[in-house]
Amino acid sequence: MPELPENEAQRLTLERECLNRTIEKAELGDDVSYIELPGSNELGRLKGRQFTETWRHGKNVFAGSKSGPWITVHLGMTGWLIPFDAPDDTPDHTKLLITFEGDRRLAFRCPRKLGHVRVIDDPGAYIGEQGFGPDALDIAKDAFCKVVGSTRGAIKSALMSQDKLAGIGNLWSDEILFRIGVGPERRANELSDDELEDTFDTMRELLKKGVDVEADYAKLPDTWLIRKRDEGGGCPRRGCGGTIRRTKVGGRSAYHCDTHQS
Repeated sequence: MPELPENEAQRLTLERECLNRTIEKAELGDDVSYIELPGSNELGRLKGRQFTETWRHGKNVFAGSKSGPWITVHLGMTGWLIPFDAPDDTPDHTKLLITFEGDRRLAFRCPRKLGHVRVIDDPGAYIGEQGFGPDALDIAKDAFCKVVGSTRGAIKSALMSQDKLAGIGNLWSDEILFRIGVGPERRANELSDDELEDTFDTMRELLKKGVDVEADYAKLPDTWLIRKRDEGGGCPRRGCGGTIRRTKVGGRSAYHCDTHQS
């Protein structure tokens, strides 16, 4: 599932390709019964308006204007926002198509379930209503250590809990724990103050790098778990010699090294 770096890359795409263009129409695609999308009245609110700014909070991407309305997009498992120009064909599995004046189009492509698009009035109010925690790149260190360090469950689950910390999922929680040498099943409230601070610093470092490369993971170092996330494979950490194992933590797969993570 796309996490913070992928969603930030999508926000940047919207910022570069779709701002300050008047919307002629917004319409649903085919086979949309399994996905949450705006109704005709909500889509009608977009006509004649422009997206003049973008925002991202955790795994949610927003585009709109100060006076509204806004769209909020959750990519789900396989969703993606694709700007393109007519007369190019609309991408397959397009669930929502926004037509701007001129040639520019914006497709929300989503082959599988779980993604959604909603029309809202205010992103800040929406974030509060949904109960999302602070964005993983905005939260202060003290607040992070307090909310994560007070969690009795596994540290991996704490990092992935969107009501505590928005933006981190399966992939990046594994990467953070791999880097700091902490096992995914360790109880979060059993981490020392130094370990919690190291977790915070590492989280910010890794997420910023993921954002810098706009989620193109081929540009990340070979020593990162994200490049060698294969069960039974050798640990990519230099000099470790361990093996990558796969376990279940809170119902989610966790990839970790059996040697340098404990």
